[in-house]
Amino acid sequence: MEPNTPGVIASRFRLDGKVAIVTGASKGIGAAIARGLAEFGAKVVVSSRRQEAVDEVAAELRAAGLDAIGIACHVGDSAQLANLVQQTVATCGGLDIVVNNAAINPTFATLDSADTALFDKIMAVNVRAPFELSNLAYPHLQARGGGSIIHISSVEGLKPDFGLGLYSVSKAALIMLAQNQAKEWGRNKVRVNVICPGLVKTKFSAALWQNEAILEKMESHLPLGRMAAPEEMAGLAVFLASEAASYCTGGVYIADGGHMLG
Repeated sequence: MEPNTPGVIASRFRLDGKVAIVTGASKGIGAAIARGLAEFGAKVVVSSRRQEAVDEVAAELRAAGLDAIGIACHVGDSAQLANLVQQTVATCGGLDIVVNNAAINPTFATLDSADTALFDKIMAVNVRAPFELSNLAYPHLQARGGGSIIHISSVEGLKPDFGLGLYSVSKAALIMLAQNQAKEWGRNKVRVNVICPGLVKTKFSAALWQNEAILEKMESHLPLGRMAAPEEMAGLAVFLASEAASYCTGGVYIADGGHMLG
């Protein structure tokens, strides 16, 4: 083997020729995963609600020599989800990888203070949208001989905290959705897995880490003693998207700095 030539195992992490959709990819964990997939060779469709935002991220990736386009999509809108898949296949020639990252948590509230409108809003984005997008993508993944679907859940879907009840319920439902998809779709070589991040420094979690007292308390209980950067979630996504994870389906992968250890 020539020096610097990818070995048998190393080459399995490559995503050359693969097409990936990443939702909620204009910032935070989604943008980091989009970059990670692109750096390993995938053509990445950066998706989020605003076209200007996804165009900006896609342009940054292209400026770095990576292959990316932006397609706007509000994941709570069924018609826009269908258009996202149709445009991806028409523009990129197929679809191999879907990362369901887009999520919301509009407010911190106890369950008894939340109304059904809030419940429906959270479930529509955090559960129904991944369900719909996965179903739309599934026949295209089958047509390519298989593929990978990755749901971004949360440690909140495994162990609840105060004030995040509905968010926790939605993320727990996402884990069970993934495991059922994995069970049903594995025969067609479509793998489905879940990543459960802990506290990550993103705009989404700003209400937690911008409060110094809350952040200090949370970090003091973490074995690694700190919150994560978005880029620290990308490695798992690259692995699960690639042939290096060809025997992984229905798995729940935690990246939480030790939070779940108690």
